[in-house]
Amino acid sequence: MTDPILLLHALILGLVEGITEFLPISSTGHLILAGQLLGFNGEKAKVFMIAIQLAAIFAVVWEYRVRLGHVATTLHTEPASRRLATNLMAGFLPAAVLGFLFYKEIKHYLFNPIVVATALVTGGLLILWAERRKHVIGTPTVDDLNWRRALVVGFAQALAMIPGTSRSGATIIGGLFLGLSRKAAAEFSFFLAIPTMLAATAYDLYKNWQLFDAGDVPLFVVGGVASFVSALIAVRTLIKFVSRHDYTLFAWYRIVFGGVVLATAYSGLVDWGITH
Repeated sequence: MTDPILLLHALILGLVEGITEFLPISSTGHLILAGQLLGFNGEKAKVFMIAIQLAAIFAVVWEYRVRLGHVATTLHTEPASRRLATNLMAGFLPAAVLGFLFYKEIKHYLFNPIVVATALVTGGLLILWAERRKHVIGTPTVDDLNWRRALVVGFAQALAMIPGTSRSGATIIGGLFLGLSRKAAAEFSFFLAIPTMLAATAYDLYKNWQLFDAGDVPLFVVGGVASFVSALIAVRTLIKFVSRHDYTLFAWYRIVFGGVVLATAYSGLVDWGITH
C-alpha cells in the first residue's frame, strides 16, 4: 500500500502544478518550493514534478481539441493550419536545442528555492515593464502570427529553463513585446506548451525511468488527475481574465511571493534549503 502521506503530497503537488502551469507565475518554481516545504524532494521528486506536467498539457489538448483536430485534418489544404504548425515548430526549436545541451547543468545547479525566488521577482518586474509600456497590437489573433515572431517567442520560452521564470510567463510577455494581443499571446503559449512539455517530459522520464517502480503508480495517478482538473480550470479562467484585464496582478504576486521566500531564507525564519 502506498503511504497516505505520500498520496496527499502527490495531490497537493498535482493541484499546484495544474493551477500554476499556464499562469505566468512559474509552475516549476511553485513545485520546487512546495516540495521543499513538504519534504518531498530528491531526484525522484524532481522527475515526478515534471511528469505531472504531462497531465496539465492534456488539459490544454482537451480544451482545444476541436481546433487541434481541425489543424491536423486540414494541414495539407488550409494555409492557416500550415502556418500554425510552422509557428509551433519555430517556437519549439530554441528550448528543444538548449534544453538538450544544458539538461544536466539546469537540473543540478538551478533547481533550488533561492534561484526560484530570484527568478520570480525578476520576472514580475519584467511583466510590470511590459504592461506599462505602450502596447501596440500588430498580431491580434494566433492566426496572424508569422514564423519569425514565433521563433522569437521560442527564445523567450527558453529562458524558462531557469526555474521560477515561468514558461507561460516568458512566452506571454515575449508575445506582448512583439505586438501580440493578450489573448493571442496566451493562446500561443498554450499551444506551444504541447510540443515543448511533451518533449521535456518524455526526455526526463527516459533519462530517469530506473528511479521508479510499480509502487509509484498511485502517486502518478493522484498527481496526474489533480493536475489535469486544476489545469483545465486555470486555462479557462486565464482566457476570461485576460479578455478584461492585464497581467499586472500576476506581476505583483510574483514579486511579493518571491520576496517573502528570499526574506525568510536569509533571515533564517524558514529553512528552504538548497537542493541539487
